[in-house]
Amino acid sequence: MDGSDSLSQATRASWIRRSEGQPHLVVLGRPGRLEIVPFDAKSASLSSSPLVEHEIDGVPIGFAVHPSGDSFVCSTANGCKLFELYGRELDVKLSEKPIASLENVGRQECLAFSTDGSRFATGAKDGHLRIFEWPSLRILLDEPTAHKSFRDMDFSLDSEFLASTSTDGSARVWKTNDGVPLTTLTRNSDETFECCRFSKDGTKPFLFCTTKKGGRMLVTVWDISTWKKIGYKSLLRKPISVLSISLDGKYLALGSYDGDICVVEVKKMEISHWSKKLHLGASISSIEFCPTERVILSTSTQHGTVVTKLSVPADWKEWQIYLLLLVLFLASAIIFYVFFNNSEHFWNFPVAREHSLRPEIKGVLSNPQFDEQNVW
Repeated sequence: MDGSDSLSQATRASWIRRSEGQPHLVVLGRPGRLEIVPFDAKSASLSSSPLVEHEIDGVPIGFAVHPSGDSFVCSTANGCKLFELYGRELDVKLSEKPIASLENVGRQECLAFSTDGSRFATGAKDGHLRIFEWPSLRILLDEPTAHKSFRDMDFSLDSEFLASTSTDGSARVWKTNDGVPLTTLTRNSDETFECCRFSKDGTKPFLFCTTKKGGRMLVTVWDISTWKKIGYKSLLRKPISVLSISLDGKYLALGSYDGDICVVEVKKMEISHWSKKLHLGASISSIEFCPTERVILSTSTQHGTVVTKLSVPADWKEWQIYLLLLVLFLASAIIFYVFFNNSEHFWNFPVAREHSLRPEIKGVLSNPQFDEQNVW
């Protein structure tokens, strides 16, 4: 099968993070099949040859990949199933396991793992919210009437909170440890919440929401210590279908209903990259940042999966930082060596000065006229 055809038919996709030294993988979903393909960081592309192909019943609706990269959950019209990955590098195998508590529960619109992998949540089309402890699957919260129907959800960086939005425009926050609702975000009569993402940089405890206010599309920012709105900005200026945030929290990505994608630098809240008509005329259903590279995966039902390399400044790699420190150390050593060899009295300067002053001091002290005028 041609690689471009495989990507064009893959209407769902998600990154699978692998350990250092191994290429990241991507799980692709298309009707009746899952595929695992490797990602080439140098060319910023996916391989045309799947490492694994697995037949499934139904059409994949969404994925949630565990932060360890060893497993993922796939939702279909009937419920969810767990898939575990075995092997290293390009020799991987896929094993399917049922999740008893999520079989025959209907369509799950939203799936999410917490950042530390200790929590797993599902939001159903009928508004049913379930939060589990992972991997024990002990139920922490089971709320059949959480929303009219789920639109989006996301865990906070510390896994303490879960934010969720509904198709009726409301947004709620849940306390995962206690399994209780915490608050409902306030809104005006002309405002509807659509997508939500928590900040991930560890310094700014914010919640980002895409908000429709009248005819305007805004990104609103909420302080999670008070759950009050502290700012907003109009960025994409058109209806937003999906929102995503990079793992380091430096960038937001917004997708539109007509195929545009813009990437925003969180620190400045300014657009850093814009891909217009990437999914021409199609609603973007998902966007995900690569775990380590400035690359995104985007999907739509009409154009499948697209890999896009972002035109943003490259991040410093760990080896580059160590190399810079080594260069600075060597440069300091060379400067010291050159200065030492070209300074004739670098070490003897104080001693030489002392010797040069002794005759003058002796002459002054032996002058009777000077002794008579000195209080000594």
